[in-house]
Amino acid sequence: MSKLKLSKTARKVLESRYLRKEGDTVTETPEEMFQRVADNIAKAENNYTTGKYNEAKETFYDLMISLNFLPNSPTLMNAGLPLQQLSACFVLPIEDSMESIFEVLKHTAIIHKSGGGTGFSFSRLRPKNDIVQKTGGVASGPISFMKVYDAATDVIKQGGKRRGANMGILRVDHPDIMDFITAKDKEGFLSNFNISVAATDKFIEAIKNNSEYELINPRTGETAGKLNANEVFEKIIYQAWKNGEPGMVFLDVINKENPTPHIGEIESTNPCGEQPLLPYESCNLGSINLSNMVINRKIDWDLLEKTIKDSVWFLDNVIDMNKFPIPEIEEQTRANRKIGLGVMGWADMLIKLGIKYNSAEAIELAERVMRFINDKGIEKSIELADERGVFPNWKNSTWDKKGIKLRNATITTIAPTGTISIIAGASSGIEPLFALGYVRKISLGEFIEVHPLFEQVAKEEGFYSDELINRVIKEGTLKNIKEIPEKVKDVFITTMDVDTEWHIKTQAAFQKYVHNAVSKTINMPSSSTIEDVKKAYIFAYDLGCKGITVYRDKSRQEQVLNVGKDNKQEEKQNNTKAEQAITPTVSKNILEPRKRPAYTHGVTIKVKTGCGNMYVTINEDDKGLCEVFAQLGKTGGCPASQTEAIARLVSLSLRSNIDAKSIIKELRGIRCPSPFRMKEGWVLSCPDAIGIALETYLKEFQKNGNGKELKIKNVDLKISNDSVEEFIKSSRELKKSNGDNNSFSQIAEDSPSICPECGSTMVFAEGCSICPVCGFSKCS
Repeated sequence: MSKLKLSKTARKVLESRYLRKEGDTVTETPEEMFQRVADNIAKAENNYTTGKYNEAKETFYDLMISLNFLPNSPTLMNAGLPLQQLSACFVLPIEDSMESIFEVLKHTAIIHKSGGGTGFSFSRLRPKNDIVQKTGGVASGPISFMKVYDAATDVIKQGGKRRGANMGILRVDHPDIMDFITAKDKEGFLSNFNISVAATDKFIEAIKNNSEYELINPRTGETAGKLNANEVFEKIIYQAWKNGEPGMVFLDVINKENPTPHIGEIESTNPCGEQPLLPYESCNLGSINLSNMVINRKIDWDLLEKTIKDSVWFLDNVIDMNKFPIPEIEEQTRANRKIGLGVMGWADMLIKLGIKYNSAEAIELAERVMRFINDKGIEKSIELADERGVFPNWKNSTWDKKGIKLRNATITTIAPTGTISIIAGASSGIEPLFALGYVRKISLGEFIEVHPLFEQVAKEEGFYSDELINRVIKEGTLKNIKEIPEKVKDVFITTMDVDTEWHIKTQAAFQKYVHNAVSKTINMPSSSTIEDVKKAYIFAYDLGCKGITVYRDKSRQEQVLNVGKDNKQEEKQNNTKAEQAITPTVSKNILEPRKRPAYTHGVTIKVKTGCGNMYVTINEDDKGLCEVFAQLGKTGGCPASQTEAIARLVSLSLRSNIDAKSIIKELRGIRCPSPFRMKEGWVLSCPDAIGIALETYLKEFQKNGNGKELKIKNVDLKISNDSVEEFIKSSRELKKSNGDNNSFSQIAEDSPSICPECGSTMVFAEGCSICPVCGFSKCS
């Protein structure tokens, strides 16, 4: 039996999210977690006459303890516990009625609470301003209801461990498509949704022919107008270039491989796009650690085959042991018995084999490995069908027409593996390495974590040093570091070293032998043009991908200026940075600040920041807020002088009758390299701290009234020398004394770059914003 080998990071992740707890005390070891899961999933054997419980329990435990395979997070979290909800993803149908919209919203809440993510097609909803016959009014359209779903998701915590996530899809021929495309133009809007346009073959053909296509009103089924396909496509491309959304799913490509077309048409996917599902279907996912399949620089095909077949067995048992959140999902899931076996550690496998990620050799191996997994998975599903029977909807399915009796309608999927890959010590999914090292920030300071394979090679080759590792982390790539041999640079490639076409070729290579779809982000450098994005979308379609998501580096952290309705021509022609010169304008109404009186009154609030203690004094005169002073401990130099300058400008603004809430809005969310996390939120910088102090003052002053004592305690926002326990205790006391009115807004929820779990920089990979350090994902 294998011995469990976990990194310190993996253990922290398990303790944080997966292991059983009583209050804040962890009561389960990782080994006991795997025993719990193995025992629970093996109990499905009691449903069949073969009676393999003991064999299954031992097999499943060894499968996980060896880290050769891990199931999706809900299975690890919930198997053998009262919740017993084991699926990661669901698709719910929304019909064109108020009853359906809010019934599905209720189902969504139940699913999110149980630990799952949800996907929806809003394509059946009538467009905005369409007639509502019962009331004589007009419809508000799909986007208005997406806002409702987004708001509901915002307040639902998934089982206390996972934040809700959604996929929103709209057909390209829906009359509201242009509004949908730009729905996430402003960062933070629909933040709990990934959105994708469902493109048809007709639409792609119209793009290539530069022709118009028809819009269809879903209420009547009649033509509601026409649009030029290229104009729509250019809008999609521009938005994807600008901030990564919308993605695109190729609906006809997906439905050509729908194994049960007689049951229904696939209209949507799960949040990260890798699992196209029929209405009310769910899917159980799991991933094989390809890194562990390399022994002595060769793939152990026998070990891989055993791992595949044991994993399919495990996932089929999960369906039997699953406690589904609503009856409709149980019925549809058991009728098709879809599973999604995928991989992680692809980049690690290539490194161990000495193969360059962006090479023809890697693409060839990707096809060979995935074909092997798919074929052996089918073999096991046939074996299970002989023992247990085919999936109930097998008759008239595509498998029936091929004469193949399967236990599962689908077997393979490439899903995101952010957290489970950290547990397994493997690279994420089929992505290249995002970085070769990270700086982890914890209460005791900063620690450097280096990719173990790179550290091993660096020491073997004799070029390892702390100075070099720091440089590697800073630069994010090896290509400009002369001390590192070229043969090492060729193998240890990071995401931004990989050209767009190789990202897409990799996705297409795996998709060729995957029943469902592939979750992969096509990472692009910040210098990529709109034309580059356009080529990527068409290239992905031509290579047979079922969808595409691109992310241009830094695109979600910068605002493109002066592009709007009046700049349509500029928007089309701009193939570089979509920037244009800004001509300053001078207002004729010059504001004159009122003079500071001799006497003012106010309070001083202490806030701890990455630069030390900040003391923010907020004063009022007889006309209201008039000044802010901010002193940064005993420090001098730039931080202190810049803090003083900000306070002076804030004071000037206040005395010019600028609304304090507008000032707070400008200050909050400004980031520096040293953000710090607290239970209520984050202090991202010194300007952010001033904004927090102002916000706190306004809330407390309005609450307690003029002249009364303000119940504001010193808030230590930096978890440094103080213990975590003391910090949590003081935070709770703060909440109790102030009625929780002093809580800070959840900055990390709105920031694309800050992890709300560990404070590290988030990255966009596997179709979602994830933390490469702790595995937190905004999609799960």
